[in-house]
Amino acid sequence: MASFKVGRLSEDMKRELSALMRELKDPRISPMLSVIRCEVSGDCSHCKVFVSALEGEEATFESVKGLKSASGFLRREIGNRLHLRKCPELHFIADTSIAYSAKINQMLVDLVPASEEESEEE
Repeated sequence: MASFKVGRLSEDMKRELSALMRELKDPRISPMLSVIRCEVSGDCSHCKVFVSALEGEEATFESVKGLKSASGFLRREIGNRLHLRKCPELHFIADTSIAYSAKINQMLVDLVPASEEESEEE
């Protein structure tokens, strides 16, 4: 039964963190930052938050620094909004999987010779 609670809490934390990030005034935090996923531990004491910025990897890593400094504020606000007795400790991790998948996709596109692309269009 605990897995249902952990899964529900993960989704709720993802939703609330996305909303709270828009309210932060730290210039290091990218305005195009998105929460990819949240992983709450089984005892609900720790939460890994994977974030990614559309501007690139440098903006993502800089945003993680800003989020780490604002983690106390975010933890308090999440505890109040979700009515948690004990809010999990937040650990922000830069997620570069979107950039990595775009790089792999570009490599696959480059593998197809130009003559095959023209024949497929016709």
